[in-house]
Amino acid sequence: MTGRITVLVVSTLFVALMVGSSVYAQEPSQPLSSSVKMTYGQISAQPSVNKALEFIKADHKKTIEEQIQLSTIPSPPFKELMRGQEYLKRLAAAGVKDVQMDTEGNVCGLLPGTGKGPKLLLTAHLDTVFPEGTDTTVREKDGKLYGPGISDDARGLASVLGVARAFKASGLKTVGDVMVCGNVGEEGLGNLRGVKALFRNHKDIDGFISVDGADVSAITYLATGSHRYEITYKGPGGHSFSAFGTPSAIHALGRAIARIADLKVPKKPKTTFTVGTVAGGTSVNSIAAEAIMLMDMRSDSEAELLKLEKRFLEIVKNAAAEENARWGSDKIMVRIKLVGDRPAGSQPADGVIVQAAWVSLETIGVKPKLKGASSTDSNQPINLGIPALTLGGGGIEGENHAPGEWYDPTDAYLGPQNVFLTVIGLVGMEGVSEPLLPKKQ
Repeated sequence: MTGRITVLVVSTLFVALMVGSSVYAQEPSQPLSSSVKMTYGQISAQPSVNKALEFIKADHKKTIEEQIQLSTIPSPPFKELMRGQEYLKRLAAAGVKDVQMDTEGNVCGLLPGTGKGPKLLLTAHLDTVFPEGTDTTVREKDGKLYGPGISDDARGLASVLGVARAFKASGLKTVGDVMVCGNVGEEGLGNLRGVKALFRNHKDIDGFISVDGADVSAITYLATGSHRYEITYKGPGGHSFSAFGTPSAIHALGRAIARIADLKVPKKPKTTFTVGTVAGGTSVNSIAAEAIMLMDMRSDSEAELLKLEKRFLEIVKNAAAEENARWGSDKIMVRIKLVGDRPAGSQPADGVIVQAAWVSLETIGVKPKLKGASSTDSNQPINLGIPALTLGGGGIEGENHAPGEWYDPTDAYLGPQNVFLTVIGLVGMEGVSEPLLPKKQ
């Protein structure tokens, strides 16, 4: 991008409405607010903003190199330390102040403003879904990069670093503070432990942006919640012939699964469930002493998720009682362990944080789209009532969470450009624009 940017203002904000499991229609909602239009008009006229955007485009090659380098550092769930230590060094080198690692493993620092505005948390997650021992080598073929985690979320981490360098290169001063992080625990049984710790320990955060995924045009503003349980049935076990009549842990598990499979859930808000894994037993000629299952429940509505959870827990308990009753016993016990709790939540599609990202995308010439509900680090702040978005880091991705994960870096600089502009609009520019993001009282 060269010269002066032009703000492309749309007259209407489009709201995504669910019409199927993953298809979304767009219908006109509320016009963009005059304050958002005015803010981005003021921002677009500033030489320092144009300098920052040009820097991000020129910095594309370095950003991709960092993405590759970070991706090669193993970062399986609960073992993000090595990547976190490296990210700490890179945040500091990018100009982020007072970078430290907290007790949870999050790496955070500050881009200080005037101290008179809101505090925005900008982050990407350090962890991947891939277990320890996975070959994290990155290979290039036909312009694409291949490697486990090359996009999710090495792209987000690299984009955040690029944004930090743009602040440093432009000398731009914000009104509000920008807290810049790499957080742990986004994937799988990480259970959002990183962002949960951040909001537990920092009560002054007014807004949140997570950089996750590649699609630069996508704005994720709704949160799909999930509850995950480990259910363990235990009994005395015994020989299949000589101890016949002893209740079986596997039979209890089977009773539960059969009733879980018959649960009815609403199509809208989308609500789902599955028994993902089962394990147990000793041998073909043994009455099982132990049987375990992992259960995943999800919903776009916290209320529906809690309804489903209540019915699930009743089934699990009743299955133990039924197996005991079948054999006139009390030996089967059930242990219920919550292993994942990602809260659901929603916020207005025409909220100021959504509008800021919308106009930012229009500003760099990208057609915005509102995505449906998803499960990201934004779940936690959305559930807490804090304005939050998950934005794409740019480029094109495929086969995420699979060994063949790939990333196409074509025009990927648009990702950090959009994040940068969205941040500036929300926290404000000293002497130029007031923050769009309200500061908590």
